Amino acid sequence: MIRVTFWQGKDGNLRGFTVTGHAGYRIKGEDIVCAAVSALAQTTVLSLQEHLRYLEKENKEPVVTLREGDLQCLVPDGLSPAGAGTAGVILRTLEIGLQAIATDYAQHVRVEYKKYKTADCGKLTQGS
Repeated sequence: MIRVTFWQGKDGNLRGFTVTGHAGYRIKGEDIVCAAVSALAQTTVLSLQEHLRYLEKENKEPVVTLREGDLQCLVPDGLSPAGAGTAGVILRTLEIGLQAIATDYAQHVRVEYKKYKTADCGKLTQGS
């Protein structure tokens, strides 16, 4: 099963996401569920990198961790209003797409929401 966690700040806005696992819908190379989730998540990372690079005066790219079957992307603290707004729209678009996939393939994709705190954006710790 693919598990998607959306990380929310204290204000409830999306600050990032984690995707783990494999859908198990079909064999590797034929799994349309895995391909759909991967395409949305990777496009989100690329879009955040591109837009934040353009909007932010300082280097404020998302913090991305990628391993086999796992992807985590966190938006850094201290974005400009334009950067924060753009990041929010991009993350909300991912949320809509993944919720639709989770609805159609509920046995293969689960979406959840958690609060987080960061000492620095690279170290994620769950909040209350």
